[in-house]
Amino acid sequence: MKRLDQKIANILNDPSGAKDFIIADDAKDADMAYGVTAPGPQTGACRHGYNESEGCWKTLDNYLSNIRAIVAQDIVDIMLLSASNVERLAIQEKLFVNSAITPAARANDTTDIWAVRGGKYSANHPSRSFRTANICHIKYGKITEDCSQPFPGADLGLYSITFTNNIDWDHKALEDFHEFRLEAERKHFRYFLEVFNPNVDPGIPDKTIASFLNDHIVRTLAGVTSIGRPLFLKIPYNGPGPLEDLVSYDPRMIVGILGGSAGTTLDAFQLIHDARKYGARVALFGRKINFAESPLAFIDLLRRIVDGEVTPVEAVKVYHNVLQQTGIRPHRPLQQDLRLTPNKKSYQ
Repeated sequence: MKRLDQKIANILNDPSGAKDFIIADDAKDADMAYGVTAPGPQTGACRHGYNESEGCWKTLDNYLSNIRAIVAQDIVDIMLLSASNVERLAIQEKLFVNSAITPAARANDTTDIWAVRGGKYSANHPSRSFRTANICHIKYGKITEDCSQPFPGADLGLYSITFTNNIDWDHKALEDFHEFRLEAERKHFRYFLEVFNPNVDPGIPDKTIASFLNDHIVRTLAGVTSIGRPLFLKIPYNGPGPLEDLVSYDPRMIVGILGGSAGTTLDAFQLIHDARKYGARVALFGRKINFAESPLAFIDLLRRIVDGEVTPVEAVKVYHNVLQQTGIRPHRPLQQDLRLTPNKKSYQ
């Protein structure tokens, strides 16, 4: 049994007593959103000169090497990938065969994650549903008629919805989610559900957005029986009240929080601490891990925070000590890294 499956079982068997907390690295699907810039910035000299004014970016090989290192570290419970990287790492390399980490793939890529350079999709248009990936390709790397057979890829996917208060686009998003659920059930495919805050002005006061999100989640899943429900949720952390509001409604609905923009190190460490305190059972940190100076040290401290071994402030200091000892230059001085900054709650 993968570590994720054991933790899910523990939480469902004892929602109030289980101490299990799930950590996912969910930045390794970012090539489906950002394109070339997905692996993060390249330090040092550019390998080519034509775009030096824009900055230099790590390569796909760098990206894959980072994934392999995190899998070897064996701390995260889920590794979220694009379908093409599932094929490379899970199907071709068999990276997860002897690992306790569960591979997962982004199962749809709505327009609000189309974050290409120069693009205006997210800022100017309500989210529209779209799927590049195919469930058969995620599981087997090809189309097959029988999806009940053992699979070399992944049987877990991330499905995303962004409600915008636009009835046409929200209605279409729910229709497509309905079709996905039916296909997933037929093809023996599990999923977790990502629900973003509106990516455009929803025409309601900011203070009601969290309630808008929570009500949509409960309303959307109320008509779904257990076989079609997500393993857990991935939502923005809109504060302790909204999180407790959702968690207390149904303790068997496992709630996870997304990391959002990179921010300072204290931003990330305080977020996972507060989310756990107020009822979240999953943290899905993408750019916060991907853009860290030392992703492996960063992940280790995330786990130590949720296990109660260190406070967020102590963890930042430990992290900077690790950077100093390993000769890695920090993005910002320690005192600046100990500040909390506003955290964007949309994909970008």
